[in-house]
Amino acid sequence: MSIQWFPGHMTKAKRLLLDQLRWVDVVIELGDARLPESSRNPLLQEMLGDKPKIVILNKSDLADPIQTELWIKELRKVSPVLAVSAATGAGVGKIVPTLERLMADKIEKWAAKGIRARAIRVMVVGIPNCGKSSLVNNLIGSAKAKTGNKPGVTRGNQWIRIHDKVELMDTPGLLWPKFEDTEVGIKLGAAGAIRDEVLNLEELSIWLLAWLKQSYPDSLQRYTENVQDLDLEGIGRKRGCLVKGGQVDIFKAAQIFIREFRAGSLGRFTLDRIEEKSRKEEDNSFESDITNEHSGIERDAQN
Repeated sequence: MSIQWFPGHMTKAKRLLLDQLRWVDVVIELGDARLPESSRNPLLQEMLGDKPKIVILNKSDLADPIQTELWIKELRKVSPVLAVSAATGAGVGKIVPTLERLMADKIEKWAAKGIRARAIRVMVVGIPNCGKSSLVNNLIGSAKAKTGNKPGVTRGNQWIRIHDKVELMDTPGLLWPKFEDTEVGIKLGAAGAIRDEVLNLEELSIWLLAWLKQSYPDSLQRYTENVQDLDLEGIGRKRGCLVKGGQVDIFKAAQIFIREFRAGSLGRFTLDRIEEKSRKEEDNSFESDITNEHSGIERDAQN
């Protein structure tokens, strides 16, 4: 399934982010705990440079807790990491103390230079529909930031005092101008980070069903005990997606299946598996070794 989506407001959001990075002290990079790698925009990493950063994995209540712990351990090699749920509030209370610890040295330097203490200025960035506005609402305790359940709802920038020592800017989400890895786009579609209007929901459901059979087969037993033979037609019959003549409305079955997956009704899942990351890194290292070896042989032959 091919996905190419980079709306005009995404281009504008990128320009705004680059322009406003100079005004912030710390960046909160918000990702989806179900997609600890795929939900982090590679363009964003380049734009941030050496700006201090905290990685927050939201929707941890929907993710596989074992995988979440493994990913936190991996990502902490580079930046502080927190797993939270903006929906339930779990873990959100750790954000401000983490920001203060991250900025402690800089605040001391300000004081040594006689600079009056001011609030830590924070920017929240991430791909669409990873829960930025919900997180902001949770931090400030009221629904002042615009929210929605579809990607790309937040359009403009706004500063919000979330603590007596922290000011926060909520920004529009950024997404890939293209997906170099098709599976990344599929995973983002399954998690709801891409508008359903640009997805083939039937193809997406078939991929997701196959993935669950392999990674979390027990989650499908609510549909049937014979999990490996389950298909969209079986899901449709179980959910009553019948039309004239007793036929199954496959599209409706796909919609229901994806909705149940996203809502956590089938269980807690992590689409980015830490073991897959390790395997890919080993494969890349092996390919690099082979390439270097061949380059050495070619140089020797030329000499």
